[in-house]
Amino acid sequence: MRPEISRHDGASMRLGKISENVLKRSVLKKIQTHRKEVISGAGIGEDCAILVSREGYETVLSTTPVTAPAEKISTYAIAMALNNIAAAGAEPVGVMLSVLLPEETEESDLQHIMEQAQAVCSECGAEILGGHTEVTPVVPVPVMTVSGVGRREAARAGSLRGIKANQDIVVSKWIGLEGTSRLAVKYREKLCTRYPARMIDEAAAYDKYLSVIPEAATAVKSGVCGMHDVSRGGIFGALWELAQRAGVGLEIDLKKIPVKQETIEICEFFELNPYELLSGGCLIMVTESGQILEDALKREGIPAAVIGRTTDGNGRLIYNEDEKRYLDRPKMDQMYSVYLRMEENKNHERRIIGDRGKEQPY
Repeated sequence: MRPEISRHDGASMRLGKISENVLKRSVLKKIQTHRKEVISGAGIGEDCAILVSREGYETVLSTTPVTAPAEKISTYAIAMALNNIAAAGAEPVGVMLSVLLPEETEESDLQHIMEQAQAVCSECGAEILGGHTEVTPVVPVPVMTVSGVGRREAARAGSLRGIKANQDIVVSKWIGLEGTSRLAVKYREKLCTRYPARMIDEAAAYDKYLSVIPEAATAVKSGVCGMHDVSRGGIFGALWELAQRAGVGLEIDLKKIPVKQETIEICEFFELNPYELLSGGCLIMVTESGQILEDALKREGIPAAVIGRTTDGNGRLIYNEDEKRYLDRPKMDQMYSVYLRMEENKNHERRIIGDRGKEQPY
């Protein structure tokens, strides 16, 4: 439930950088400081975060921009940035947030964004280190750019660059979780014309699975050779990127790739390929023994499956029973195709209404 804001609730914030009063009560007041290595974090006039450097550790950085409704933008954006950190075998330390808000954004919306951001960071053991917030007429919806900071033991980092041929490929949880959740939230009414509301609400709640930090930590302890988080472009895009980076081939069993039935149903509704759908919450792990890693993850309550192996050469093959096909280069994420199609439909409807209006006699 959003907080009540007495004198400010219902009023839009001014254009440009948010005022010092708004910064104090709606941003800084929502941020909790708890990590010892943070010497200087978020504050008025603080343009940099300063962390203690510990000998024997490496600093890992990642940045990602996300566009989404204010209700969920912190969940999506922070999870994506920290997943990148975790996939590098690092422990998340904190995030820097750059938030661009459209005109007419109310201060209560900003408070909700920051409360959600703090909740996500607290769950991950990370800290909000600082950032920038601005109201601008340039963006029609909120845009959040998250820069994640993590640390990892230098001695262990070398093993994470050890992907080579004849190793097992393991994935955690299910593909398409983030895309399914976003589509269920944004197009709930449309989807409910075909499917039960209960199913759509369950799909919308898949954002609770978005963090891959637990499985990455388990994989590092289990001797993983390399990891790659699955996000834009789906599992097919992530597999291509992993193979390209490591210089290996792939043999993947399509039937073994885990996918929720709700994801299949929603993809069928929008005529999408679930294997090319935004898949935050799924992590690819490459290891010498996929079964050992799968068992270790399941002991931690994390669903996992061995879906194939790396190979010599450049062949990236997907097997579907007796059918064989080559993996293509990453394509535009299927989420964008839905948005573009829906926008085209809206424009088409506007043109029809406009044409009908011209035909009406005075």
